[in-house]
Amino acid sequence: MAVYQGRYLAQDNQRYAVVASRFNQRVTENLVAGALDVFARHGLGAQAVDVVWVPGAFELGGVTRQLALRPYAAIVTLGTIVRGDTPHFDFVAGQTATAIATLARDSRMPIIFGVLTCDTMAQAEDRAGGKSGNKGAEAALSAIEMADLYQSLAGLR
Repeated sequence: MAVYQGRYLAQDNQRYAVVASRFNQRVTENLVAGALDVFARHGLGAQAVDVVWVPGAFELGGVTRQLALRPYAAIVTLGTIVRGDTPHFDFVAGQTATAIATLARDSRMPIIFGVLTCDTMAQAEDRAGGKSGNKGAEAALSAIEMADLYQSLAGLR
């Protein structure tokens, strides 16, 4: 029986993309910083990572779709959606997750969902470098692991 598992091993020739939402930018900037720190700690220089900012979480899917046509090892999507007093949260969070999940399923590269969907801004801050860690850093680790796994699976017949 063969067992395949990705490693936290970034290749020198790989490029990664981070697509980030400016809405709730103060929190999302911390997610991006966490992701960039992980990429740097795994030997990827600034020239190996492109960061693309979009206005809101809803726009993440369209830009990610465009980037998925380029030769990235993986794409990380980051954003912060906080529940408000209207159903807007449900529509934006649901459609954003659906769009990114569809792209991840249909793409030949890993596309990582690192969008926070929280009830309060305090919850979001906790997940963007606070007491719950940094979900942007976790998303970048997932991207590195999944890029390695996709590369391992590429040789299967």
